[in-house]
Amino acid sequence: MPTTSHPPRYAATRRYRAALAAAASLLLPLMTAAPAVADNPADGKGAPKTPPPRMSTVGGELLGRPGPQVQLGPGAPQLPQGLSGRSWLVADAESGEILAANNAHWRLPPASTLKMLFADTVLPKLPRDKVHKVVPTDLEGMGAGSSAVGLHEGSSYTVHDLWLGVFLRSGNDAVRTLATMNGGIPQTVKDMQAHADELQAADTHVVSPDGYDEEGQVSSAYDLTLFARSGLQKADFREYCSTVTAQFPDEEKKGEKRTSSTIVNTNRLLTGQGVPAYKGMAGVKNGSTTNAGNTFTGVAQHDGRKLLVTVMNPEKSEQYEVYTETAKLLDWGFEAAGHVKPVGMLVPPKGTAGKSGDGSGRPSADRTQASVAGSGGGMWTAVGIAGGALAALAVAGFIVHRRHPLPDLVRKKR
Repeated sequence: MPTTSHPPRYAATRRYRAALAAAASLLLPLMTAAPAVADNPADGKGAPKTPPPRMSTVGGELLGRPGPQVQLGPGAPQLPQGLSGRSWLVADAESGEILAANNAHWRLPPASTLKMLFADTVLPKLPRDKVHKVVPTDLEGMGAGSSAVGLHEGSSYTVHDLWLGVFLRSGNDAVRTLATMNGGIPQTVKDMQAHADELQAADTHVVSPDGYDEEGQVSSAYDLTLFARSGLQKADFREYCSTVTAQFPDEEKKGEKRTSSTIVNTNRLLTGQGVPAYKGMAGVKNGSTTNAGNTFTGVAQHDGRKLLVTVMNPEKSEQYEVYTETAKLLDWGFEAAGHVKPVGMLVPPKGTAGKSGDGSGRPSADRTQASVAGSGGGMWTAVGIAGGALAALAVAGFIVHRRHPLPDLVRKKR
């Protein structure tokens, strides 16, 4: 895969400061839930043009302020020029430090980036080798113009196939089929909302599992970043979100050998289609709807540092603008790391605050990593997380086992 983006000048990778946990604990009094009704809400019928004057302060007081928030230190580069995203955020995927943000808690329609929450919620519940035969009711209720991987009624697919359809093609047909296997759409929405609440994603209100425009369905750049970070704990989530191409089963026809077709990931910073592929990109999810505009959360690694960037609804009309602005923010983040004071933190899930893995000071892989059955000879683990996973480490956030560097090439599923 071509990697034509060039990394900027990077600051030397910092060792974690011993005071990180203490600093994070100072933010706890600020972690107040978002109001049930925002002052200037985006209610799923289209986003307002200006952010509300006050927003949630989960993760830090500065995150509740409208407009760009950054605290530059000596040697820090200025924020990129020309950013038009209504909301964006740059965070260290390991420490949880937020390097800069703009309207981080603005509640906006999320589009298919909400599928990260869907996957993080449902993926561990269904064995990947389980087979499901699609029936008409599985595909009922799909919105007009929905993205689809192309499921056929009467044809059978493995759960593994369906997740490829979700991550690579953003298939609402695959989402709804998996939701049916999870007990139905209402149950899945309920499960997703409960999981969002556990992750302290207080800006998020789930109405549909696929992110299709629905009245009242909102999230934020902060919450979407939490979903990505939580999902990346799971080896199978990392596998799917980093897969560039895969073979997807065609319709089953009686008396004929079943064929398959190649599907390609819609994450253009991963594939290099239409925009330069971003060096070190390893997922996560893009989206686009009428109300949400274009949304994207991406994770990338350079020189051992791993960053998460979320951009929501760029106002510029240039094609692929959401990817252009994400690449700019990643470049800035890799250069600025170590030269800026964090403006906030990505909070840990409620159940992990004050805990440190198995009590020995080591994260517990059993609690944080989903099992992957039948993965074959080896697993490419996104953002250099090998053998273990992102794991909660007290209130300081998450830490990543650093055993192997990120491969130059992302996974091509056979």
